[in-house]
Amino acid sequence: MDRSALTIPNAISVVRLLLVPVFIWLVAIDQIGLAGLLIALIGATDWVDGYLARRLDQVSELGKFLDPLADRIAIAVAVIVGLIAGVVPGWLGWAIIVREVLITVGASYGWIKGVTRLDVRRMGKLATLLLYSAIVGLYIGVGFELALLESASAVVGLVGIVLYYAVGIAYFGDLLATIKANEAG
Repeated sequence: MDRSALTIPNAISVVRLLLVPVFIWLVAIDQIGLAGLLIALIGATDWVDGYLARRLDQVSELGKFLDPLADRIAIAVAVIVGLIAGVVPGWLGWAIIVREVLITVGASYGWIKGVTRLDVRRMGKLATLLLYSAIVGLYIGVGFELALLESASAVVGLVGIVLYYAVGIAYFGDLLATIKANEAG
C-alpha cells in the first residue's frame, strides 16, 4: 500500500464510511433522533477531513476518492432510509434522488466526451449544506418529537432543493460548453 495514502484525513473518511451502517442500525431500532445526531457528526467530519488534508499537507489521490465517496454514501443512505422510515418527506427525498440520477447521467455523458472535471460552484456547496442540514433536522425533529424543527427543516429543504436544481442546470451548461470547447480545440 502506498504510504502517502495512510493519512489522518483518509482515516477520518474511512471512519465516516464505517459509521454509515451504525446509522442504519439506529434507524432500524427506532433511535431516529440519535441517527440524526450521528449523520450530523458524519457531515461535520467531512469538513474536518478536508481541512486537515490541506492544513497537514496530506492531500492524496485516495483522499480525493474517499472523501466524496463518504459524502455521497452518507447522504444517499440518509435519504433512502429516511424515505423508508417516513422521516424524509417523499417530495424532498425523490427530488434529491432524481437530481442525483440526472447529474450521474450527465457526468457519464461528459466522461464519454472527454470531460474529466467541472469547477465546483459556491451555490452548489450552499445547496448541499442546506439539504444536509434539512435532513439532519428532519431526523432530529422526528426522533425527538420537535415539530418546529421538523417544519423548519422542511422549509430549509425546499430552499436547498431549488438551489440544488439551479446548480444542476448550471453544471449542465458548463458541461455542454466544455464539450463544445473540447471538440473545437
